[in-house]
Amino acid sequence: MQTSQIDLAAFGSEHLGAALNLSRQAGWPHRPEDWQMALALSEGVVAIEGDRVVGTVFVTPYKQDCATINMVIVDEAMRGRGLGRMLMHAAMELAGDRPLRLVATADGLPLYEKLGFRQTGRILQHQGTAAELAAPIATSAATMADFTAITELDRQAFGADRADLLEYIAKAGELAVLRRNGRITGFAALRTFGRGEVIGPVIAGNLEDAKALVTHFIALRPGAFLRVDTTAAAGLSDWLAQQGLAHVGGGIAMMKPSIPGAGPVATIFALASQALG
Repeated sequence: MQTSQIDLAAFGSEHLGAALNLSRQAGWPHRPEDWQMALALSEGVVAIEGDRVVGTVFVTPYKQDCATINMVIVDEAMRGRGLGRMLMHAAMELAGDRPLRLVATADGLPLYEKLGFRQTGRILQHQGTAAELAAPIATSAATMADFTAITELDRQAFGADRADLLEYIAKAGELAVLRRNGRITGFAALRTFGRGEVIGPVIAGNLEDAKALVTHFIALRPGAFLRVDTTAAAGLSDWLAQQGLAHVGGGIAMMKPSIPGAGPVATIFALASQALG
């Protein structure tokens, strides 16, 4: 079978069931609600062979600042036939002239490098049943009045306007903030995802503040299954393991073209997800 027999179509809600099956085949923990969130924030493409969905890809735009390419899945029976390249070309066309980001697996790395993506760091996935911790006194639940400051801090750290993503997370989950001298200097989010809940994004001015923000949610969820996707450069990994969240895998952060890193105001200590950055 040749890839010329594959049709590409816009990803619609009618494809969610087939996409969920592909992600389960790949060993991903995504629930239907996780796919629905990705679709609500993204544009996507499905590859169809006959009446069967055999591949997916999403592009999540952050205004015109940049976009992430994610949910790249090829049916295991179709691999090695160029379908991944087809999906990536379709995604890059959807993204237009936006700078692009993605998190690659080791298997996908050669293709992404051929398409002009360059490695920028490592993503470390931590998860497990967290230890019981006391709530930090420096953090508090966010209010609606905090949202503008949260989105601005996130923009400074991420380098793009992710207000739509943060609004979705705020409605689906919880936000916490850390204040210094009446000003928000860090925030974190918690929402249901996969096997349990995910903490992220976590944006803070330093490592100790990031730990306090993560602790805020660990303290609220004793015995819960939690996940945090951090970066190797952030320095949070060893501490997460000490809290019962073991390092279980990860990926390779990539960009096309290279985008300047975070400024001195705040740093990304945990991602919203590997898909969304």
